[in-house]
Amino acid sequence: MTSESVQPKSGPSRRTVVAAVGAAGLTVALTACGSEDKASDSSTEQGATGGAANEGAGGAALAKTSDIPEGSGKIFKDEKVVVSQPAAGDYKAFSTICTHRDCPMVDLKDDIISCTCHGSQFSVLDGSVKKGPAVEPLEAKQISVKGDSITLA
Repeated sequence: MTSESVQPKSGPSRRTVVAAVGAAGLTVALTACGSEDKASDSSTEQGATGGAANEGAGGAALAKTSDIPEGSGKIFKDEKVVVSQPAAGDYKAFSTICTHRDCPMVDLKDDIISCTCHGSQFSVLDGSVKKGPAVEPLEAKQISVKGDSITLA
C-alpha cells in the first residue's frame, strides 16, 4: 500500500451548474421577448370612421356594413373584436378583451358589452367603461370600410 490518499477530482459545484443553466434559460427567454415585431403595434390605433385613411390596408374581412346595426354592434369572437356603428356610416372597432382581468367578452345587448368574469360593462359605441370594476376603456382596433365591406386592418 502507498501512503497517498485518493482524492476525487473536483468539478463545478451543483450551485454553479444550476446557476449556469438558469442564466442560459433567462438569456433564451429575453432574446425571444426582444425579437417581437413592432409592426403589430399599429393594431392599437384608433378605430376608423370611414375608409379614406385606411385605404389599401390589408386584413381579414369581417362583415358587410349592413351586418352592423346602427346604435349597436356585432361581436366577432374569433378575431376578439366588436364592430359598432355609433351613427349612420360611422364604424368603430374595439377589443373584446376586458381591461379589468383580460377575460374575453361575448355578451352584447344593445350598445353594452358585458364581462361575465367580474361584471364590467363597456359601451361598444366608444369603448368607455359603463360599470366597473374595470377602469380602463376597451382597446380601439383599426378597421377599414370600403364600399359595403368592413376589414380588420
